[in-house]
Order: sequence, then C-alpha cells, then structure tokens
Amino acid sequence: MDEFNLDPHLLYSDWILTETEFEPKQLNYKETVFAIGNGYLGTRGSFEEGLPGTEAATFINGLYDDVPIYYTELVNCPNWLPLYIIIDDEEFRLDKGEILSYQRQLDLKHGVLSRKISWCSPNGKTIDLYFERFTSQSEQHVLALRIQLTPIDFDGKIGIRASIDGNPENHEGFNHWLILNQGYSSAMTWLQARTRSSRTQLGMAFKLEISGTKAEYRDIQSPGFPSVEAKFETKAGETITVDKLVTVFTSREVENPIQAARDKLQELPSYEELRKNHQKAWQEIWDCCDIVIEGSTQAQLAIRYNLFQLLICAPHDERVSIPAKTLSGFGYRGHIFWDTEFFILPFFVFTQPKIARNLLTYRYHTLEGARRKAKYYGYRGAMYAWESAATGDEVTPRWAPPENFYEEDIRIWVRDREIHISADIAIAAWFYWQVTCDDEWMHDFGAEIILDTALFWSSRVHLNVKRECYEILDVIGPDEYHEHDVNNNAFTNRMVQWHLEKALNVYNWLNSKFPQKAAQLEEKLQLTPKRRWRWQDIAENIFIPYNQETGLIEQFEGFFQLEDVNLEDYEPRTCSMPSLLGLTEVNKRQILKQPDVLMLLYVMGRTAETDYGKEILLKNWDYYAPRTDITYGSSLGPAIHGIVAATLGKTAEAYEYFRLSAFADLENRRDNAESGIHAASCGNIWQAVIFGYAGIQFTENGPIAKPNLPPTWKRLQFKLYWRNNWYSFDLKPEISNMKTEIKGFIFDLDGVLTDTAEFHYQAWQKLADEENIPFNREANEELRGVSRRDSLLKIIGERKYSESQIQEMMERKNRYYVESIEQITSYYLLPGAGSLISELREQGIKIALGSASKNARAVIEKLGIADKFDVIADGNSVQRSKPAPDLFLYAASELGLEPAQCVVVEDATSGIEAALGAGMLTIGIGSVERVGAAKIVLSSLQGVTLGDILSKLGCSIPG
Repeated sequence: MDEFNLDPHLLYSDWILTETEFEPKQLNYKETVFAIGNGYLGTRGSFEEGLPGTEAATFINGLYDDVPIYYTELVNCPNWLPLYIIIDDEEFRLDKGEILSYQRQLDLKHGVLSRKISWCSPNGKTIDLYFERFTSQSEQHVLALRIQLTPIDFDGKIGIRASIDGNPENHEGFNHWLILNQGYSSAMTWLQARTRSSRTQLGMAFKLEISGTKAEYRDIQSPGFPSVEAKFETKAGETITVDKLVTVFTSREVENPIQAARDKLQELPSYEELRKNHQKAWQEIWDCCDIVIEGSTQAQLAIRYNLFQLLICAPHDERVSIPAKTLSGFGYRGHIFWDTEFFILPFFVFTQPKIARNLLTYRYHTLEGARRKAKYYGYRGAMYAWESAATGDEVTPRWAPPENFYEEDIRIWVRDREIHISADIAIAAWFYWQVTCDDEWMHDFGAEIILDTALFWSSRVHLNVKRECYEILDVIGPDEYHEHDVNNNAFTNRMVQWHLEKALNVYNWLNSKFPQKAAQLEEKLQLTPKRRWRWQDIAENIFIPYNQETGLIEQFEGFFQLEDVNLEDYEPRTCSMPSLLGLTEVNKRQILKQPDVLMLLYVMGRTAETDYGKEILLKNWDYYAPRTDITYGSSLGPAIHGIVAATLGKTAEAYEYFRLSAFADLENRRDNAESGIHAASCGNIWQAVIFGYAGIQFTENGPIAKPNLPPTWKRLQFKLYWRNNWYSFDLKPEISNMKTEIKGFIFDLDGVLTDTAEFHYQAWQKLADEENIPFNREANEELRGVSRRDSLLKIIGERKYSESQIQEMMERKNRYYVESIEQITSYYLLPGAGSLISELREQGIKIALGSASKNARAVIEKLGIADKFDVIADGNSVQRSKPAPDLFLYAASELGLEPAQCVVVEDATSGIEAALGAGMLTIGIGSVERVGAAKIVLSSLQGVTLGDILSKLGCSIPG
C-alpha cells in the first residue's frame, strides 16, 4: 500500500505515474513532471492542443544560442507537438467545454506519455480522446504522436490540423529562430530554420497518417507555422486513429539537416513498429539501471521516476553533458554545473559506463574554455567554468538584475570564487577510471584533464611562510550561504589535496605505460619536474581545518566563531533563511545551504584509504546537520543527509531525507518544479539508495553490501558494473528468530481514542465562512492527521495572506475548537479504547499519547483517562508534524524505550507513515485505503485485546 500522497490527483504504481484530474494552476509544474526525452532532445509535457499560459519547450542537447546577461542558453526548438481537433467548427481545448473524465499517465518502463479524456463540446457533443507520444529511444531523431478519436453521441465531420510551430520563445519571450524555408510535398510538411547567433540550422519534417476512415488533406502554409489539415466523416462509436511522425536534425550532426529530416521521414516504418523498437530499447536500458523495491509502492515509483529523468537526458554525444535542470525546463539556461560530475555521474559509471564516458569526454572537449578562464584570472593550467555550455567558457552571469527596479544589481561571486569544480571533475575522472578500467580513455582524454587542472591548483594556492603551509584564500565552498571572507574551505582544500595526489599517480602511470604520451603532455602543458614536485609539496602541506581532539572539521577558518543559530527557533517557515534574514546576515551565522563537511566525509568514505571513519562522521553529523537549512536550502542537501544518516544507522531520519529528495519534483515540494527537474537531486537519490541503504562498499574482490533498509522495504534489488563485471544484489531485511518484545504503546488521539473530527470540522468551517473560502466535509477529510498550520495552508490554497494573518487565523480556529471541546466527557471515549488501555496498564506496558493536536492534554483529561498515560507528546513537543517521525520518536524517548519496542495506533495515512519512518510497529484504525501500510489494520478497537495484537504482530511482552 502507498505510504503517503501529498497530491491527491497523483497516483503511484510500480512503473506508472497517473494524474487523475486536470488542475490549471499546476499547468507549468506538471509540464516538467510529464517531460519525455531520449538523450538527443527533451520535450516538456505540454498539451498537443495548446493552452493559455503553457511553457511548451523542446530542447536539443548542446544547441545553444546567445542571450543577454546569461551569455548563452539552450534554445527552445520549434514545437513538434501541435495537433488540433475541430468538431463542427469547435476546437477541442481543456479550457472550453466540459471535461467529463481525465487521466494522464507516464509509463516509465516504456517511455510513453499518454492521456485519456472524455470531453463535451460547448454545443453538447461528447467525444473520447486518447493521446500518446514518445521520443524514440531506438531512433533518436524520430518523434511520434498518436491520437485516437471516438465520437460518443454524434455523427459528423471532424477536422485535424497538424503543425510545426517555428516561433517558440524562451522564458522571457525571446525567439532564437530565423525561418529559412518551409513547405509541403508528398504528404510531408517541413520547416527549415537557423538560430540567430550561433547560426545552427535545424530541419524538422512530419507526416500525418489517418486510419479508420477516408480523409481529405490540405496544405496550410502560414509563415513559420507549416501545417496540414485533414477532414473526415465519423459515426458514433467508431474510432479514428491519427499518427503524426516527426523527424529532426541540426547542423551539429549533419551537413544538410532539412534533407536529412525529409529522407529519414520517408524511410520510417509504422507507428506500431517504431513504438515496438522504442520499448525494446528501454527494456535494455532498464535491465542495467533498474532498482526494485518491495514494500513501498511510492518509493518504488519515486526511485524509478528520478532515474528515468536522468536517462531521458543521457547523451549519446561526447560533446554535450547533462544540464542542471536536464532537458525539461528553462532553469539555469541549460548550463552545466559540478552537479553532473559529483552527483549524477556515479549512477552512469556503475550502470551505463558508455554514457559516463561521454559526460567526462565533454569536459575534455571544453578544456580550451577552462584554459581561457585560468589565463584570464592569471593562473596556469585549466580552471573549469562554474557554469559551462558549448565551449567551456564561463557563462555564469557576472551580475543579476534585482527584483526591485530601484535596487542595485546583484554581483554573482560563484563564477570567481567557487573553484572546487576543477577538483570535482578531476576526481570524477579518476573514479570513472577506477571503476571501468578504461585505460584508453585515460590515455586519450582523462590524463590531460587531471594534469592540466592540477597545474591550475599549483598557481592558485598561497604559501603561508609563517604557518609553513599552503592555503586557498577567498573562495566559496558548496555552502553558498557564505560567499565573503572565506579562507581554507575544508571541502575545497581536501579535494585539491586528493586531486594532486591522484594527478601524481596518473602521471606516473602514464610515464610507465605510455611514455610517448607522457612526453607529449609534458611538452604541451609545460609539465616540468619542478611543478610536479610542487604538487607533492602542496598535497603534503595544504592546510585542512581539522581538530583531532574534537574530531570536528571546521567548514572554513573562522566558521566556529560565527554566531550560532538554532534553526528550530525560526519554525514554522515556508522559505529559505536568506529570504528571512538576508544573505548578508546569514553570512555572519552558522547556517548552511548545503552540508560542505558532510559531503566531504561522504565522498572521502568512498575509498578505504581516505575514509575518516564512523566516529568522525557521527561527530560532524551531530554538529552540522542541525545547522543545515535542509528544507529550503539546496535541493542537494536532503539526499546527502540521507546517505550519511543511513551510514550511521539512523534509518528513520535517512528515510525522511530520502522522501524530501525523491519527491522534490514529483510533488513540487520547493515550488519551483516548473523551471525543470533537479538533476543533481535525481543522481543523489540513486547514491542514497546504493551507498546509503544498500551500504555498498568496494573491495579488491568486488562490491559488497552492508544493508540498512528502511522499515517498510522488504526487498532491494539492483545491478552494478565494476571492473568489467556485472554484480547483482538482492537484499532483504535480517529476520530474527526471536520475537520482538513490546514495551510501549503510543496512541493517536482523533479517530483512535475519541472522535473530535466533527469539532475540528465545525471550527474550520466557521473560519472558512468568515474568510469567504469554499470548504466542506470532503475537504475536511484531507486534513486528517495534518497539523493546524498545514491544514490552514491547504484550505487557503493560492490565496495570499501575510504571516501575521496566518497566525491570527490559526489562533482563531483553535479558539473555536477549544470552545467546542468543552462539552467532551468520558462518553466520547471510543468503544474498546478504555478497556485496552487498562489491560496494557495491568501488564506493565508503558503508554504514551502521540497527537499533533496542541489541545491533546485537555481532551484526554475531559475523557477521564489522563492518568493512564506515562507521556503526553503533542503539537507542542516537536517542530515537525506528521508524516515526519519526530513526534513518535520523542514519545519513545520520553518513555525510555527504543523505537522498535513501541507500537503506534493510528488512523491517518500521515501517522502510519510517521510511525514506519520511526521504525515502529503499526496498527491502523480505519479503511485499508487510508491505513493499509500498517502492520495490521482494524476497523476499531472494540473487542480488541493485547493477546490479539501480539498474535497478529508476532511479538511478545517482557516476562
């Protein structure tokens, strides 16, 4: 059963993501969620018929063009989707007529996006429509779209107009294309265009095939919008199939792209054959990449969804890489960051090494840009750009315009100071070599990357004569909340040290195995013995801010002297700390955007020779984790926290971080999914599962697993590529022959001990009426188990209220609720609850209340059972409400028990999820649809005894 579902209109199965209702306000975010691609290009999940406000886009990887401020961006290419349906002069569109039923599905297994709609036109004619599309994985220049139309209650004429939109715009409304030519011939419609600055030509062609009836065709040549129109007669109940097959090429691949597109179109097989070949290609991909999870449907879908997003932008071209927002949105202009090598590359190295090779070879092809940047700043060697595009030159904007017209422009310092990327790329190249044993690549490409970037470091470090060490001054580490007065950032310095050590190893290997190549690089890079000696000296003497007595690594010199802050004091909040305090103020405090030191310890832990050990990891976790803005800081933070928590055996915390990361885009948790998929987060999720939960470690005999699976996972299967061999893993939780001893019960309040739902409903309804907000009992059901604040936010939806207004409404609702519960007596205790609690007391079982309500104590006092509870854990006890496990973990701690010794009795999905996340046994009260993830499900507690529960749980009690 599903553990949770924040969006009630998204359903999860093992392979298929289903949207059950069209919500116009979610249009752009869902365009990202339902994107498809094949590595050559990506297309957002926009509708074929169009809709006002759409951000339709198709991005061809590597196709950039100039743009003000941001230098260059991935071009929004001509839109191949437009296919309009006209029913007796009425055009089908979701903002017209009436939607009788709606379903959109993304089939991850086969890479197919589909949509089923039953629609009634403004004139009362009903038609069933089925849309299906894919970007061919077997023929990467081929795109296919199918529509099946079935009139339900009418006979008549239907028109189809298929088009290419040659005037797409970027996010600011700028069109990169000049139309060169267009035409129609031999049932083929085509467009030839060229980008304005980079002068890359594009050829796109399509043909329309209609089966199930006879159609009349007509060419429509609107400038920049070549179209073909087909009209045909239909009868009620008969299905007509319309196939639109599209080909696209650019001058990046062929000399004459329009001729290539037209030639390719003529030789295409049928839609069915293309789909069959496409699905076969996906099957081969998933055979290497899939991760199977049993026990959690949503976790299964989430991991496959995130891997799918990486696979659909995986390049088969060594001149391109993976943009930070993949090929699914306008975010970051399609620029390439360190995200690719540090967070994404490991997935491909261990599952698709050919793709990994392409990604790293892109860095070789952009070395000249890195050399130009180093030279500009006055350094030797290669200094990789913080943001890179086609050439490798720096394309991070120097200044960004402010939101307020009258404020000063914002200086972007990362282009100058966040320099660890050069070491990140070099270490990624070294890791690839270690895993694949690809000596050919290291000879041809990798060695030059590693050696030339090492030369950069030898000129970037500063020798401190007084301290007799090397330093790196004026930098920005991965934690970008601190961008001023940062010296000796631990992450940067340690990665540089590692880089230089490996550079010496690579040079020695090259000189031994391929002396001629070594001599060539010595001459080309001016790699003198003196400079190689300097690498060794830097590696041995670079300053790392590490205190052996405390075991703490200081993020950078002086970090421990910054003002300390308790982030819990700022909860609840809905934005990042810089948004609350301003970046200048955050820069003065120990608040992290992402965990520099924990990331360093994680990557160091990948090899035995660099691993700091669990004791050091735990000490730094305890210090840095509470200081990280994990929810609203970097999207990379949660997965890193999850990996470290899993490594430390903190399974409940690790799973909470996994959820934050895995559902970031699916559920739009950061409210920015419309700009594209968080690619680095997708890669991080794979690492969290493989290196965190599976505990994969590498030995001379191959990879081994030391699993620490989440409580709900019953099985974890995957494959890894390691040194020319494939290793299969099938992991299951360890099963003990000894029965678990139960020492504590934690009861939820509403729906378990009493039913105050009616009182809550009346209070919310009164508030909603006063605020003129639509609300009813059905909407109230969605608030079950949800905190007061989150409930209010669900009720107000998109309506704008200030924080003070939100606080006032929360207090007002609570006042209404408190007034209403004055009438509660022992009569309101639900059947069976009192007798079970009494039996537990007699058996010496500890009892706690675990309720999100801040009025829980008052309610159980009125019920007359307050003296039966050893601990009251309520909405005042913790900051994070369910489905976070914090409340139940707090209750167990106050009882003096381990989580595994506790049973939680809950009636809400969020509560069951919280209990499972805490590693506790669960009893669900209510419907299977709501609490089916629980260990056992009961309709109520009436007639239930401790013996019944122990028997069903397979547990015992002490003594």
